[in-house]
Amino acid sequence: MREKLIGRSCRLFYSDDPVKIVRARGQYLFDENGKRYLDCISNVHHVGHCHPSITKAAAAQMDLLNTNTRFLHDSIITYAERLAATLPEKLGVFYFVNSGSEANDLALRLARQYTQHEDVIVLDYAYHGHLTSLIDISPYKFRKLAGQKEWVHVVPLPDTYRGMYRDNHPNPGQAYADTVKDLIEDVHRKGGKISAFFAESLPSVGGQIILPQGYSAKVAEYVHAAGGLFVADEVQTGFGRVGSHFWAFQLQGEDFCPDIITMGKPMGNGHPVACVVTTVEIAKAFEDNGVEYFNTFGGNPVSCAIGLAVLDVIEKEDLRGNAVRVGAHLKDLLNKLQAKHRIIGAVRGVGLFIGLELVTDREKKTPATETAPCDLAQCPIYVRLKEEDQIVISTDGPWDNVLKFKPPMCFTVEDAELVAKSIDRVLTGQLNTPVLYSWYYRIVYVNITQDKTSKPFNSTKHLTLTLQIITKRSMCNINKNFYFYQFAQDTRGMSFQ
Repeated sequence: MREKLIGRSCRLFYSDDPVKIVRARGQYLFDENGKRYLDCISNVHHVGHCHPSITKAAAAQMDLLNTNTRFLHDSIITYAERLAATLPEKLGVFYFVNSGSEANDLALRLARQYTQHEDVIVLDYAYHGHLTSLIDISPYKFRKLAGQKEWVHVVPLPDTYRGMYRDNHPNPGQAYADTVKDLIEDVHRKGGKISAFFAESLPSVGGQIILPQGYSAKVAEYVHAAGGLFVADEVQTGFGRVGSHFWAFQLQGEDFCPDIITMGKPMGNGHPVACVVTTVEIAKAFEDNGVEYFNTFGGNPVSCAIGLAVLDVIEKEDLRGNAVRVGAHLKDLLNKLQAKHRIIGAVRGVGLFIGLELVTDREKKTPATETAPCDLAQCPIYVRLKEEDQIVISTDGPWDNVLKFKPPMCFTVEDAELVAKSIDRVLTGQLNTPVLYSWYYRIVYVNITQDKTSKPFNSTKHLTLTLQIITKRSMCNINKNFYFYQFAQDTRGMSFQ
């Protein structure tokens, strides 16, 4: 029914064997059968799924007022003041919208109106949203579609693991920034003018990349000299995920401040709210174009009440401190796994923004494109973690070989230890014993139901044979019911005495 009614390009996690989630709480998801999954994916549900403080604030405000944002209401001012307190002083004018894509589209408009320039510089593999204007500045998308527009210019991703300047370079931040300087000079020679440099403060789709120190400040210097603006996309990384700072751009030092910041996903803990913040000067130029800007739902009373509740929870539950403690512990555990498993090429991250890069050859840094198929079932790690340990996780990076960790901020030390233990077991080539029993009895069931005259399996001594069958046939990338039938066919007529 879903395939009939919902566009097939709207893809699901684990699309070959999707999970039907019916409720959630904290860092846990529950399927229709009551099975609990540990959520390492949902950075949107920033302070935890269905947090009671958030749902209470939403219900109370919805019961009181939710109207067009062109009427006066106090909560939008209170919310803007709270956000301003987390930002550098020069960033003090807010535009509330409904999604990160909408925020980035507005940021592009602001930059072009202020500079009166058109050209945009972006990082390789960047993704900034699904609107047409943003697909145009997202190499991750446009390379699969109509291609690169002539006003879009792509600079190398500052990846110090596999990029052109690596950890052994004396100053990779400066070296990567100089690629931006060189590109600006080339654009000017061809008659172009830079309106903006767009970058995620920590590139996510690019593979959970940590920008080298000094990069952003130097890029901002070059972009400003060219008459452009620096736009920091905090849609994925804002609101304390890095732990040590409220915003990921602050990792680049106190001497760096973007001209425009966009924020989104975690703002409403799953409720659609996003924002653009900029300077008085840039906002004034946007105002002076003579065209009013309004957003029917952006900054509505319910959205602002939810946003304020999220800020309260971050503070009251010390979620930034939790990100520091749990993130450091998870990184330490993953670094220990790297010492044990050569398939782990790199562990990087800060707070609860962590990437585990998988390679088939450490020296050549050859990406494990299939997300490290394990020997037991030729099944990607993330699928086995879901099937055997009820851990949901996904991959990113240009070669889809980086396991990414962006869980709800209530993630615990115990959760981190479970994740590391489970990854270790999968990479070691072991199958979770309870899962093996489960597959064994499913095969028994299929044999009995497919042929009532056949002799049923009747002993756990046959687990070894079951494992051999599982090894023979992949457990992933196809409907399980088909495999149950195939397992039954494989075992039919075998003697188990």
